Amino acid sequence: MKYLVLDIGGSAIKYALMTEKLEFIEKGKKKTPRDNIENFIETIGGIYDEYKDHIEGIAISMPGVLDSEKGYAYTGGSLTYNNKKEIVKILQERCPTKVTIENDGKCAALAELWKGSLKEYDDGVVIVLGTGVGGGIVRDKKIYKGKNFFAGEFSFIATNINDTQDPENWWGSKSGSKALIGAAAKVKNIPIEDLDGYKVFEYANNNDADILKVLDDFTFKLAIQIFNLQCILDPEVLAIGGGISSQDILIEYIQKNVDKYHKSFKLDVPKPNVVRCKFRNDANLIGALYTFITRDLRK
Repeated sequence: MKYLVLDIGGSAIKYALMTEKLEFIEKGKKKTPRDNIENFIETIGGIYDEYKDHIEGIAISMPGVLDSEKGYAYTGGSLTYNNKKEIVKILQERCPTKVTIENDGKCAALAELWKGSLKEYDDGVVIVLGTGVGGGIVRDKKIYKGKNFFAGEFSFIATNINDTQDPENWWGSKSGSKALIGAAAKVKNIPIEDLDGYKVFEYANNNDADILKVLDDFTFKLAIQIFNLQCILDPEVLAIGGGISSQDILIEYIQKNVDKYHKSFKLDVPKPNVVRCKFRNDANLIGALYTFITRDLRK
């Protein structure tokens, strides 16, 4: 069987024709419309038209607070035109086939639970380092969503008790890729628009002292939040995902700072077991496919 799988982000809609064996038959991407839901639906409809005669349905990973069982978006993340919309119903009017949706962070966690770094565990957390910080919580081999489907929205965790309403003091602003690039641009006296993640890690992998200091500070702040999650959820494993997780030096510095912070405790507390996600940039696609397949089996 073949499935059309979409990973909807703020800038691009990545899509793939996939099988349940995780074979990627084709891949592509379209620019995400930022103006209105009509263009959003039509963009997805255009992709569907290309594959409609060969698929069992459409599996979607997307931002926002979602009730995936009902196909309803309470929020659409940065795609605010999706707020309070029956997304599945609206999509099916344009694409008459089976459609499932799930939050992108939860899709990343589902991918790791199904075939990745959480496969051997009952309880775990996936932390996705993107523009902000997304994630998913696994309890007893199931995604924990919370009463309001908000569990795993790590970006909104406050890092400063004196000014919790300032988005610059939210975890998403402190540990997203933009924070790392911004700090690197400042220390190298380079306009931020002239720097990206690839260049930052090129500096780091070439042992640039200034950038290594930035990376050390960035990962120490991340280690503190990893401990906070350990205190609250006490998972068996915490897996780091997102595009920058492919960098060995990032994982190395996270591990170093987790060790450093753990040694600062005077009491006996568990040290977080931090690993790298397996799927990284394909995680949302794989998790969306898992959502579709398991939903189909339950019916």
